Amino acid sequence: MPPAKPDLAATLRAALAEAAEPARAPGMQAYMKSAMPYLGVSAVPLRKVCRNLFAGLAWPDTSAWQADVLAIWRNAEFREERYAAIELTGERGARLFQRLDALPMYEEMIVSGAWWDYVDAIAGQRFWPILKAEGEPMKQAMLTWSKDKDIWKRRSAILCQLKAKQETDLDLLYACIEPSLDSKEFFLRKAIGWALRQYAWTDPAEVRRYVAANADRLSGLSQREALKNIAVG
Repeated sequence: MPPAKPDLAATLRAALAEAAEPARAPGMQAYMKSAMPYLGVSAVPLRKVCRNLFAGLAWPDTSAWQADVLAIWRNAEFREERYAAIELTGERGARLFQRLDALPMYEEMIVSGAWWDYVDAIAGQRFWPILKAEGEPMKQAMLTWSKDKDIWKRRSAILCQLKAKQETDLDLLYACIEPSLDSKEFFLRKAIGWALRQYAWTDPAEVRRYVAANADRLSGLSQREALKNIAVG
C-alpha cells in the first residue's frame, strides 16, 4: 500500500480544532462512553470541515484511498478524527472503490472502533454499495460475519442492507439475523429490530409475519423496534 498523503491527517486535525467548542467535549465523551477524548465538534460543523477539506480529492487507486483513510483512523487522538475518516470513505472520489477489497479496511475500523457510532455509520452506509457491486462474495462475507464472535461484526452483517429498500435480499437479512436471535446482547437485539423496522417501510406485512413467526425467539426489544412504525393487527 502506498504511503498516505502526508499532510491530510494533520490538516484535518487543525481544522477540527479550529471548529471545536472545547466546553462541549466532556459531555460528548460522557454520552458516548468514549475512552478517546473529543475536541468538541458536533455533527454539522464536522461535516462542514470534511466537505471543505475533502472536496475534489481523488486517488489513483483503492490502495491510495485506503492509505489516507487509515492514516487518519489509526493516528486519531480525538474521536472526531475517526468520524472524519468515515466521512472520507464516502467521498465522491471513492465511489469506485466500494468493492470487496475495501472490506478488510472496514473490518479493521469496525473491530478496533468497537462501538455503535462507528459501526452503524460504516455498515449502514458503506456496505450496501459493496453488496450491489459484488453480490455473492459480499453476501458470503456477511454470512460469515453474522456468526463471528465479535458482536460488532455480527451487528454489521445484520445492518448491511439498511439502504436496500425494495432490493433487500430477505434470505440474506434473515440468515444474518438467525445466529443472533437468541443473543442477550443489547446491541444485537437493537440491530435486529432496526433492520426489520427499516424493511417495514417497504413491506410492513412481511415484517409483521416474520415477527409473529419468530415471537418465541425475538427479544421484546427487537419486536418493539421492528413494529415501531407499523400498525399491528
